[in-house]
Amino acid sequence: MEAVTKMASERPVVIFSKSSCCMSHSIKTLLSDFGVNPAVYELDEMQRGREIEQVLLRLGCSPSVPAVFIGGEFVGGANEVMSLHLKRSLIPMLKRVGALWV
Repeated sequence: MEAVTKMASERPVVIFSKSSCCMSHSIKTLLSDFGVNPAVYELDEMQRGREIEQVLLRLGCSPSVPAVFIGGEFVGGANEVMSLHLKRSLIPMLKRVGALWV
């Protein structure tokens, strides 16, 4: 848990992902199109990826990826991020943590 918390707080936006996950790809593309440069951790390419995935599941991220952290806080998965975007809350949140300057 401590390792995930540390990783999630190192950058304004952090995404735990799997390289083969289409929803992870969609969220990374959405944020990238806004101009956000998130830290992306591909769990299927990491040595301790399975352990991290178990921590994400305990945090309530189901499915485990994508798991998005904004400003060090767990936001949720693809559904939660898309919901924030549709409510027009995502961009202000990204601006607040310094991930966007526009």
